[in-house]
Amino acid sequence: MSTYVALLRGINVGGNNPLPMKALKLCLQDAGYSNVQTYIQSGNIVLDADTNPKDELGPLIEKSFGIEPAIMVMAKEEFSAAHTTNPFEGAGNTIHFYFCDAEPALDQPKLDLLLASSESYALHGKVFYLHAPDGIGRSKLVANIESCLGVAATGRNLNTVGKIASMLGAD
Repeated sequence: MSTYVALLRGINVGGNNPLPMKALKLCLQDAGYSNVQTYIQSGNIVLDADTNPKDELGPLIEKSFGIEPAIMVMAKEEFSAAHTTNPFEGAGNTIHFYFCDAEPALDQPKLDLLLASSESYALHGKVFYLHAPDGIGRSKLVANIESCLGVAATGRNLNTVGKIASMLGAD
C-alpha cells in the first residue's frame, strides 16, 4: 500500500461546491481507503491505497456528493519533493504552490505581462511556485494562472503545504 495526497480544486469556496470533509473522510474509508486524513475545508486529503486513486476519487465524490471537482493526486514522495524543493525558502506564507495536472507549457508572454514587479516564480516539474509578497488577492497573475500555465492547477499556501507534509511525516 502507498500513501497519496489528493488536492481537490474549487470546493467549499464562496458557498459553491460544498463538500464536508468529515463526510468525505467517511466516504473514502467506506470505499476501502485507509489512514484517511483531511486538512481544512479546501480539500486536502492524505490516504493509503493499493494503486493511485486519481481516476477513482472524482466519480466516487460525484456519486456521493453530487459534485465532481478537479483533483490533483500525487504520491507521498512527489508531494514531499515539491515541499522540499521550494525555491523561496524563508519567505514565509507569501509562497504559493500551484500543483498542476500535467507539466505546464508556460505562456511566457502572458505570464510576463501579468507578473507584478514584486512577484517572482519558479517552475519545477508539475509545481509552479509563486512568491507574492503583496498577497494573492489582487494578483493579476493568480487571477489568470491556468491560462498562463496551460494546464489545470490548484493552489495551496506554504502553511497548508507544510501541514500536509507533517501529516505525511515529511517535515
